[in-house]
This record gives sequence, C-alpha cells and structure tokens, in this order.
Amino acid sequence: MSIENERDLEALRLIGAIVRDVLGHVSGGLVPGVTTSELDRMAAEALRARGAKSAPQHCYKFPGAVCISVNEELAHGIPGDRVLREGDLVNIDVSAVKDGYFADTGSSFIVGQGSAKKQRLLEATRRALAEACAAARHGAPLSAIGHAIENVARESSFAVIRNLGSHGVGRSLHEAPEFIPGFYDPNEKRVLKKGMVITIEPFLTTGPTMVREERDGWTLSIPRPHLGAQFEHTMVITEDAPILMTA
Repeated sequence: MSIENERDLEALRLIGAIVRDVLGHVSGGLVPGVTTSELDRMAAEALRARGAKSAPQHCYKFPGAVCISVNEELAHGIPGDRVLREGDLVNIDVSAVKDGYFADTGSSFIVGQGSAKKQRLLEATRRALAEACAAARHGAPLSAIGHAIENVARESSFAVIRNLGSHGVGRSLHEAPEFIPGFYDPNEKRVLKKGMVITIEPFLTTGPTMVREERDGWTLSIPRPHLGAQFEHTMVITEDAPILMTA
C-alpha cells in the first residue's frame, strides 16, 4: 500500500508496535528446554491481549500464531514439540493484523551461548538490514535494497538466499511490490516511491543460496549443517530515511 493520510500512518504505527512488542515478549522465553509450541502460545496470548490477529493464521491458515524456525530452517517453521537447546539458532517471525492494517517483523537469536560463527552471522544479517534501510528512499531503484544486502554478505563471507525476498505490506500481508530481491538484479527496473509501505528482510546463510520446502508444506530450509539468519522491519518510504514501523 501507499500512505494516503495520517490515519494510515497512525494505524501502521500501532500494528507495528504490536508485532515489535510481541517479538520482544516471545524472545524473552528463549531458554534451553522450552518448546517452540510454548513460545507460540506466548505469542498467541500476547496478540490476543493487544486486540490483534496472527496474520499467517488469518491469511493462510498457518498452523501457529507465529513462525519459529530453528537452525537449518530459515522461514515458516511450524511451532511444535521441538525442544530448544543451548546454542540453537532460532528465528521468530511475527506478523499481525489490526483494524485492517498489517505489519511484519522478525529477528534471529541464539539460545544461551553460541559459537563465534553464529554471532558473526547474526551481526552480518543485522547490518545487512541496516544498510538496506539506508538505501531505501524515494526515487531509488528497488535493486538498491538487494545491492546493499549482497555487499554486506560478500564482505562478511556469507551468502544470500535468492528465492526469498522482501515485499509490500500494509492492507494485506503480501502485496505490491511483490518479491523484492535480497541480491542485486540488474534487470530490476522498479523504483521506490514516497509513501510506499514495504518490508526489508535479508536472509544470510553460511553457504546455500536457495531454500527448499519441507514435507510439512510450510517450513523452508537449507541443507544441514548450514545455518541462516533473518532480520526484518516494516517501513514507510520517504524522501529521506524510511520510517521504521517495527523498530
């Protein structure tokens, strides 16, 4: 969507704050021994308390309130009886709807203490998001987002997933501009416009560049023992730095 008035902006700020707060609440439960279904119940209760609905459940009948992906799982992980262990790399993706407005955010975490390589992967992915946000402004080519992400990945000796990307959001969970690449595509001719509402969500890995769908029909993974990370914000494009709805 594109922002048309102050009401749009305030409604996005509200749902953005909700998903940000729910993400923070759930991540506080990341301790060895917890199951992903227990974390999902925390998310469901927190969304309900704030008058919001899980977007993946609302839009796609996803079997969980949030997506929780562990280690080689990069996205759309189904909460269940998996027990988290010390050093696991966990991604929590929270998207929700309230009063017809959607926001989407996500972060990757290490349960307890993790290796230096896992820490570097998180730091690089977080930096890729920051650099991509800095490049996202009115009049810039859409490809500037992927260019920034790919540069950080290359400098950090990590790879970028090519069949997952960022997307438009606002009046629905996924809308135009559809599939914003996380890599530089010289054939990408679309341009960012003031008021446009998008996510930016880099996916960096320790090697693979493609995810595959698991037999459950939801989870997107890379081959073991590789690992991946994702960080995500919903934002509004301006003539200067974007307004981050989920920061």
